[in-house]
Amino acid sequence: MTGARWRKSTKSGGNGGNCVEVADNLPGVVLVRDTKDRDGGTLTFSPQSWRNFVAMTRDAG
Repeated sequence: MTGARWRKSTKSGGNGGNCVEVADNLPGVVLVRDTKDRDGGTLTFSPQSWRNFVAMTRDAG
């Protein structure tokens, strides 16, 4: 999406491992993509759905 500012987690290593990038600067949407296949597709979440997903993964860890 035009204007998306992508960022990787600070927990991502520099070795090109299994990482995702998130763009949360667009109104009403959070985008997620694979760093190894940036043109392969993008997942789209509502901001609330993204917060729920992040909370669930933190609780599971």
